[in-house]
Amino acid sequence: MADFLGGMYSWVSFLPRISKTNLVEIVIIAILLYELLTWIMNTRAWTLLKGIIMILLFYLFAYVFRLYNIFWILNKIATPAVTMAIVIFQPELRKVLEQLGSKNPFTGILTFDDGRTRSQFTDKTINELVKATYEMAKVKTGALIVIERSDSLKEIERTGIEVGGIVSSQLLINIFEHNTPLHDGAVVIRGNRVAAATCYLPLTDNMTISKDLGTRHRAAVGVSEVSDSVTIVVSEETGRVIVAMEGGLKRIADADMLKSVLGGAKQAVEEGSRFRILKGRRKNEEKNIK
Repeated sequence: MADFLGGMYSWVSFLPRISKTNLVEIVIIAILLYELLTWIMNTRAWTLLKGIIMILLFYLFAYVFRLYNIFWILNKIATPAVTMAIVIFQPELRKVLEQLGSKNPFTGILTFDDGRTRSQFTDKTINELVKATYEMAKVKTGALIVIERSDSLKEIERTGIEVGGIVSSQLLINIFEHNTPLHDGAVVIRGNRVAAATCYLPLTDNMTISKDLGTRHRAAVGVSEVSDSVTIVVSEETGRVIVAMEGGLKRIADADMLKSVLGGAKQAVEEGSRFRILKGRRKNEEKNIK
């Protein structure tokens, strides 16, 4: 035992000594990295980060296998790519600087609140969503319900009005009722709660979408292109129900079909959180409405 402890001591002695100042610096750097990663996860910068990681892996691949032409091209586009990223994410960067200047820098440190306190929605929530959807479809009340999954919808939520109520068919029907203050825009569902109402969604540029579909449907496709959300759309003109996910639209025939689609989305999130695997996207099967 003494020999083992002596060997451990001799090994540790080769390591550089860590002073109190070093410990303080480590804590500060850890906090800054945590805040940076939290901001990235709550904005479109998370998508950018994943893209950068893929490019770096490709860069490493080209270096290891001596693909000199590709390596030269990547080196040439590196600087313009950084400039493009700054321009593209200028609104997010400006928002971060504004928030940094408007709040106490010591507020929220070590709160471990990443702004994404999401819980998985339950079967009861699915039933309430289905009930509300078809109650509104019967009377042709237009609705736009965005269900958050793995990707954060905090940016979209900030464009609306915070609600925070437990999901119920009565609440959703009341929100989308004509001439009510919250009926215009989209509702964001996080877990078992209505996070926000009157939210603005990005419109898709997909030109293959039928001209018979209006802004609601284009907004539903738009948000499904930038996140893994599932969006329920109730048409104000026809009362038909359509679900947007993974950049495509799927017509829903009845309540059982909608329940099945939402149940599948719930199961996919559970599997993703359990195994942390990347799920492939369906190809073209939901791109067009039959």
